[in-house]
Amino acid sequence: MGGLHATRYGDGDVLASPRLDLPKGLHDTDTTRVTRIRISSGSAFEERVGYSRAVRVGNQVWVAGTAPIMPGDADPPTGAYDQAKVCLGIIERALAEAGASLDDVVRTRIYVSDAALIDEVGRAHGEAFGKARPATTGIVVTLLDPRWLLEIEVEAIVD
Repeated sequence: MGGLHATRYGDGDVLASPRLDLPKGLHDTDTTRVTRIRISSGSAFEERVGYSRAVRVGNQVWVAGTAPIMPGDADPPTGAYDQAKVCLGIIERALAEAGASLDDVVRTRIYVSDAALIDEVGRAHGEAFGKARPATTGIVVTLLDPRWLLEIEVEAIVD
């Protein structure tokens, strides 16, 4: 017998931990050889930290948290709306390179340095994703660069 099994303790009321038939595993298919398409924005940070701007596997695309990183490490715009537009431009280019678009996005996460910024960031988000209307979460965080007011992360499914 393979797969997951629940076993009852002697009293019949409490479930024990599921037992997994490890040779069969959780899936009937081998997922160790999936093709990954990695997209880079060319940032030195990607190489230093060991990540990709975006990764596509099958019809799914994940875009990493995207900050308002400017060419030549120039200062980003000072306003949250303008920083969000920079982030969304980077995201849109990464999605296009992965064969997706903003309309394919099904999930976003908005990381802001101050909750008061969500209206400005939300305005830019709404302009970009008004058609897709993805599931979205806003999170208040401390970001890696004090010039950044936000980061945006997205997930897309390509039809």
